[in-house]
Amino acid sequence: MHLSSPLPKKKARIEIIPLIDIMFFLLASFMMVSLSQTHMKGIKVNLPANTSIPTDPNKKDTVSIRVMEGDAVFFDNVLVPHDEVMPRLFKLQQENPDVKVSLSASMLALHGDVIEVLDMVRRADIKKIGYQIRAAH
Repeated sequence: MHLSSPLPKKKARIEIIPLIDIMFFLLASFMMVSLSQTHMKGIKVNLPANTSIPTDPNKKDTVSIRVMEGDAVFFDNVLVPHDEVMPRLFKLQQENPDVKVSLSASMLALHGDVIEVLDMVRRADIKKIGYQIRAAH
């Protein structure tokens, strides 16, 4: 004799939504673990500290030197005779040993004149030299 059950007969199913949730959780966990185990390698850099040093208003920090055609030398847009360039550089270095020089030249200035001024800056023991260079048109 066959008796039927009062409960309806259901087929077993695999629910995929909880499976997806578990897979995302495992993926996120493995990603976090792998990122925490990665050692970042880079170059150690000594960054400047934010210190405010009182500056003397008469002390120059930066000087712009421009060499023009005809061996004309300008200090901050003021024409300086060639024989006074070296004494002025020595005076700048004595007033401020950390003075910065920004050297530029016009397109028509001779290469030898620019190198001569650069050598004078180096002989005056000025260490911080910047070059203003423009791209050719």
